[in-house]
Amino acid sequence: MQRFLIFLIAGWSGFFVMAIELLSGRILAPDFGNSIYVWGGVITVFMLALSVGYLLGGRWSLRDPSLRRLALLLVISAAATIPVILLGDAVLAAVFDRIDDPRYGSLLAATLLFFAPTVIAGMVSPYAVRLLVRDSRTSGHFAGLLYFFSTFGSAAGTILTSFYLVLYFEINQILTGLIGVSLALGLLATVIGHRENAPDPSS
Repeated sequence: MQRFLIFLIAGWSGFFVMAIELLSGRILAPDFGNSIYVWGGVITVFMLALSVGYLLGGRWSLRDPSLRRLALLLVISAAATIPVILLGDAVLAAVFDRIDDPRYGSLLAATLLFFAPTVIAGMVSPYAVRLLVRDSRTSGHFAGLLYFFSTFGSAAGTILTSFYLVLYFEINQILTGLIGVSLALGLLATVIGHRENAPDPSS
């Protein structure tokens, strides 16, 4: 059960990141437009945030790795996304008033709103690899399998968000749903991790 949940979390993390990235373009568009400059800034911010997340996730996995700590990453990434809903308009207005150039304005706005949650979400995959690998002989197999689930989740997040979710829901509704799923999955992983690590009373 724990292994299945780890793969599920990796897949959902990929879904979450790509859904947020696609929505970020629509969030920035009213103030900065939808040009290639804006998308270039968005993609740059997300790629840099993921690279930092991979680095931090790998380092954090060296300290007493557990399913509950992996669940904590989901919860923190969800919590870090809440300001996008609550403060997004104010942040965009403040940046727009101070930076006329849409290239640098959109780059700064994307950084302020999306860098932190993407860093935390990026920590999930390397941390999950550490939980799965028990033997160096199978490390490549599990790493490949996990990144398959993560990338498959990213593809699913891309297609579902761009083809369906944006047609039927408002942006803040989608963000709320993404946050809710992350919190629910984090809670489930916390409960299962606690049960599997609890001492056996019969022993």
